[in-house]
Amino acid sequence: MCFSATASFGSGTLLLAIGTVTLRMARCPAERPYAAIPLLFAIQQLVEGVVWLSFGGPAWLNFVATQVYSFFSHVLWPVYVPLAAWLLEPRGPRRRGLLAFVVMGLAVGAYLLYSLVVNPIQARPMAGHVDYQSPHFYIVASMTLYLLSTTVSLLLSSHVWVKVFGALTLAASFTAYVFYAHWFISVWCFFAALLSGAVALHFIALRSIPQQRIPS
Repeated sequence: MCFSATASFGSGTLLLAIGTVTLRMARCPAERPYAAIPLLFAIQQLVEGVVWLSFGGPAWLNFVATQVYSFFSHVLWPVYVPLAAWLLEPRGPRRRGLLAFVVMGLAVGAYLLYSLVVNPIQARPMAGHVDYQSPHFYIVASMTLYLLSTTVSLLLSSHVWVKVFGALTLAASFTAYVFYAHWFISVWCFFAALLSGAVALHFIALRSIPQQRIPS
């Protein structure tokens, strides 16, 4: 979490449990990437706990933990989320539409990866939060593509609880920006991590309809 190492490790541990359950609930290979979202958020939160512990410690530990966390926040999610939603979707116009979001995610993910390599992100504690200094150009364009790929893509899904997850994370992004703009990266990732519990609701709903199958 963005408030303390204890909170980061606590939320990460909780999400490890949720992620383990959702992975076990996946019934075919196409469902596993979406089912793994809480588990990936767990790893990200645990890494942020290390970022907290690295303040005042070895510079190399702070650098490594910050870059690993930033890979999750900047590169992984815009690529992974629309791809996971695309894999869940049955053949049809929605699945074809999701391909556009996959392309958007790949584009912004590649750009942000390049930015991380050229200008590595620095992290420092500030006012009870982690401040990730993320300098790069085209911030409006990249942020728009990022939001489209990580949240709006889920709204295109034909699965109700996937849409709910997308709507919640989109709302959380606006909340984080309004109230925590300076620490937006850390705070929004924390909100999204907690909201990833909604992933389990998708699989609970699927289990109530045994005959429904997602193509692999």
